[in-house]
Amino acid sequence: MTLRIGDTAPDFEVDTTTGQISLHAWGKGSWVFFFSHPADFTPVCTTEMGRTAQLAAEFEKRNVKPLGLSTDTVEEHLKWVGDVNETQNTTLTFPIVADPDLKISQLYDMIHPAQSSNQAVRSVFIIDPEHKIRLTMTYPMNVGRNFDEILRVIDALQTGDRHGIATPADWLPGNRVIIPPSVKDDEARARFPQGFETIKPYLRYTDVTGA
Repeated sequence: MTLRIGDTAPDFEVDTTTGQISLHAWGKGSWVFFFSHPADFTPVCTTEMGRTAQLAAEFEKRNVKPLGLSTDTVEEHLKWVGDVNETQNTTLTFPIVADPDLKISQLYDMIHPAQSSNQAVRSVFIIDPEHKIRLTMTYPMNVGRNFDEILRVIDALQTGDRHGIATPADWLPGNRVIIPPSVKDDEARARFPQGFETIKPYLRYTDVTGA
């Protein structure tokens, strides 16, 4: 199954390290950072799980719930969490999905046979409070994710939703944003009374409060 931006994230019920959850019910009203790992007790995955736990306050202030997945059992996950906490100097509290039968990995197209037939690649799905997929990223199994970028794209998506804008290359919160070409100048003057700079008719920059 190929999932695209704008699709509704498929719901599922599953056992996790914090009990059984239904994705849609568990994530209702929040953004979800759903990310997969090849297997428990592997080095890159251990650092990524630890980094997610270390960033708990950053995710919380953005109303984002992390949800991990690995193609192992809850029992194995719980043992692994002990290693994560010990080696990464953190306390991991978010749920990790058990997927030993690969049903969810296959549902979300996380199994890439040229990499492995029984382990998930490093997939990322950012899912909004309406259960819509807003961003996907896929890393190879041997490359750890950039969590600064994950937080940046969440900030960009949420800023775009609040203000009806787009964000330029390398945008960070507080930087200028772009008024979409679909917004004509008269409407832009009403929506952005702080003013805007026109570089080209299709490229207009403005500042937004709380970006």
